[in-house]
Amino acid sequence: MAGLTPLTRAWRPAVLGLAGLYFLVPLAASVVFTVDVPGRGLTFDAYTRIIGTEGFLTSLLLSLGLAAATITVVLLLLVPAAVALRLGAPRLRPVVEAVCSLPLVVPPIAFVAGIGTVLKWGPEHLSRTPLFQTFVALQNPDFPVVLVLAYAVMALPFAHRALDAGLRAVDVRTLVEAARSCGAGPVRALVTAVLPNLRGALMNAAFLTLALVLGEYTVAQLLGFRPFAVWIVNVSGSQAQMSVAVSVLSLLVTWVLLLALAGAGGRTPGARRARTAKGTP
Repeated sequence: MAGLTPLTRAWRPAVLGLAGLYFLVPLAASVVFTVDVPGRGLTFDAYTRIIGTEGFLTSLLLSLGLAAATITVVLLLLVPAAVALRLGAPRLRPVVEAVCSLPLVVPPIAFVAGIGTVLKWGPEHLSRTPLFQTFVALQNPDFPVVLVLAYAVMALPFAHRALDAGLRAVDVRTLVEAARSCGAGPVRALVTAVLPNLRGALMNAAFLTLALVLGEYTVAQLLGFRPFAVWIVNVSGSQAQMSVAVSVLSLLVTWVLLLALAGAGGRTPGARRARTAKGTP
């Protein structure tokens, strides 16, 4: 707190306290709503009935599978492109950043309307070609690949920002040249020299993508699929308390993942070496 004026020292706890109340009061009200049943008192039936509810496990596993596939697609697209851009064409970085930011400009309704138009056009005009089966496979309700593609596009702005921040903190050119001088090829140089130094950025990009997939509702609902977010909304029509309980649990799990990610991302090899040099564990 050194260097801060008395007014700043007085306002900082007040602002942090108001921010905490802004987030904690709605959460506390949601928890009370789920456990306080009129005429029965406190009960945790809303939480104990979650696992046995029809569609819960299926929708959750579907969302987790979509999240894993989306994270893989996003990282496979962005990491090599970002590294190559930084090494060979740094002047194109504003262009790539503008392209990756386009999903923030296009409304989800317009985005899903375009996807739906393409999905309808394909079977009508390609019914006698091998591509017809491709359009059918993209819309398989057991694992809709079209959602993976849509989520990958929607996650581009957030993942690109996370990776770009990580690359700015690393001397990529020196790392690649050092790996190449030791006999490593381009792929091995990327995997062994660059990626370990981007662990925090990769985890941030993965977490943002995971949060987007678990919470996305519009695209999945309008395309007729039922991942976890859509299941929560459908349940809320008949079982309001349980839907709020599921939302509370989802929020708590997200917070736990965020804390774990922050802890893991902060424990970089350089930080551990610095603590060891200072004699701290």
